[in-house]
Amino acid sequence: MHRRKLWTTLLLVILIYLLCPVKVTAGDAEKININTATAEELMQLHGVGSKYAARIIAYREEFGPFKIPEDIMQVSGIGPKTYEKNQEIIIVEEPQKN
Repeated sequence: MHRRKLWTTLLLVILIYLLCPVKVTAGDAEKININTATAEELMQLHGVGSKYAARIIAYREEFGPFKIPEDIMQVSGIGPKTYEKNQEIIIVEEPQKN
């Protein structure tokens, strides 16, 4: 009986997932400006946790704003695979000057 409930629940979850009309894709995701994003915003990038978010922020503080999205690969630990997963949502805009 326990296995039957488990299978029923699993099938229900799969059906809900398949019938759910809203699916988020990279094209639908909000763009992330790597020149101004907070650590929390940077952690929305695929493969970027708190450690890499801190490295991105430290890099831009030391070397200035990123000029092109591909420059994120200059950050230690951020390579082509991570960039490719995120290239559609990464943008670079100059930070607003006061």
